[in-house]
Amino acid sequence: MTASSTRTGAAIVEVTDLHKSFGSNHVLQGLNATIKQGEVVCVIGPSGSGKSTFLRCINLLEEPTSGSIKVGGDEVTDPDCDIDAIRRNMGMVFQQFNLFPHLSVLGNCTMAQMTVLKRSKAEAEAKARENLEKVGLSEKADAYPAQLSGGQQQRVAIARALSMDPKLMLFDEPTSALDPELVGDVLSVMRRLANDGMTMFVVTHEMAFAREVADRVIFMDGGVIVEEGDPEQVIGDPQEERTKTFLQRVLDPTHVDAGAEDAAYAKRHVGEVAADNFVKPADTHGHYSGG
Repeated sequence: MTASSTRTGAAIVEVTDLHKSFGSNHVLQGLNATIKQGEVVCVIGPSGSGKSTFLRCINLLEEPTSGSIKVGGDEVTDPDCDIDAIRRNMGMVFQQFNLFPHLSVLGNCTMAQMTVLKRSKAEAEAKARENLEKVGLSEKADAYPAQLSGGQQQRVAIARALSMDPKLMLFDEPTSALDPELVGDVLSVMRRLANDGMTMFVVTHEMAFAREVADRVIFMDGGVIVEEGDPEQVIGDPQEERTKTFLQRVLDPTHVDAGAEDAAYAKRHVGEVAADNFVKPADTHGHYSGG
């Protein structure tokens, strides 16, 4: 059952005719999408389909080649927009945790609050402790990232993002770097956020999570949206052959169709480097783009 199948809030994100190219590689090919307030949208699809690039265009970690993106009514693709102000309303959780190793858990969750939101140390610490409790890590406030498991580090990253009071949370495959036994705790935190009404845009390979929590699922392949709709429809009863083939491989990994995966990949990426496998170095703010 989805978190809510009747959400009709105002549009938080509006994407119109979005294109993105890396050289000759046309990664995103005219995407159109809307995310409403309180809605959970999960994006699924094979590696190299443009999922992460799509997500990173929303907060301009990747600059679109053409098209329009509005967040909260502000056009982030307008050269004159104040992107830093817009980003203050967006939380971002990456595949890698991107915690500062020299800061404690509490320090990681308070630094941006004090520098960007200008909160006092006491205010920032109170907000951080509140969110660490939400992710089940109150007792780890004084620990350092190296002392935590991967799942715990990712939950700290979520608490850090929540401490900025975002209106929208972006998750870029938040469990892909975790050992399988650590995935459940992170997904449980994300389920609670969805139940609390947080607007979420999630790139994920976790089909059970998408089916249970999402209000809407988008299936991407080859830089286009192939199919979207209610998770029971897209995952439970897909209409497009490309969606069916992908889900068969994901949901039945023991199924063997010799050569089919290589053929499908080659068809999508003739002469190209898959953009979702391209990782750029961190910028001066510790953000990663590409991939």
